[in-house]
Amino acid sequence: MTVSQFSQTLHAPYMLTPQQIAQFRAQGFIKLKQVLAPEVLQRYGKEITAQVLRLNTLTKPMSERTTYERAFLQIMNLWRRSALVKEFCFSARLARIAAELMGVEGVRMYHDQALYKEAGGGITPWHADQFYWPLSNNNSCTVWIPLQATPLEMGPLAFSVGSHKFDIGRELAISDKSEEQIQSALAEKQLPLNETAFDLGEVSYHYGWTFHRAGENKSDTARAVMTIIYIEDGIRLAQPKNDNQIADWETWMPGAKIGEVVATELNPVLYRR
Repeated sequence: MTVSQFSQTLHAPYMLTPQQIAQFRAQGFIKLKQVLAPEVLQRYGKEITAQVLRLNTLTKPMSERTTYERAFLQIMNLWRRSALVKEFCFSARLARIAAELMGVEGVRMYHDQALYKEAGGGITPWHADQFYWPLSNNNSCTVWIPLQATPLEMGPLAFSVGSHKFDIGRELAISDKSEEQIQSALAEKQLPLNETAFDLGEVSYHYGWTFHRAGENKSDTARAVMTIIYIEDGIRLAQPKNDNQIADWETWMPGAKIGEVVATELNPVLYRR
């Protein structure tokens, strides 16, 4: 592909069906195949990996890490570090899918983050992302983009079907405690588990309140994943409910005021109908 063709691919619409939109809203997540071409993942994935290796500071042995540290290397807002990564994260194709799934007029960037589960990396405990986000409504979602095919042995993302409709465990940060207590609560509710491999080019979207986890990486290769978090264009900053939300406010929405629309320089519009 030429540079122009890569750009066109990132901005070309991906046609969702009414059934897919309904499924997302009912189940709290959806997996979509052939969203990104292998050439696109190779081009931008190479740069994302280079930035992760350059910026990562977590180098202590796996045996000395906490459960959270064993889960993945986490590097955020790479779009501010690399023009090529910015090109990827500003994909109108990906952002439009988020807007159409949530049924909103437009979406803004909350932040991006690379999540690299190293070979031998541990579980990602059960959690809901919006525990960390001081936002006025539930119109937020994350696209989870594996940069390689991701079989079960690599620890793909798994979802509790329909869990975005329940408030169980919403007060828990990602931890051993969240893994144990949310697992127990979901089992009591008898909510189905969706844990399947990801094909190359397949991505998932999940609401901020959808409970999800990932298994260990039992392979000898890092599970490379890029994510982008989208918030509704027009969402407002809510009064933080915990210290994590205060930290998110200061880091990802600097200068935003409680009760006002989130529209800082770190929250650009990525798609508007």
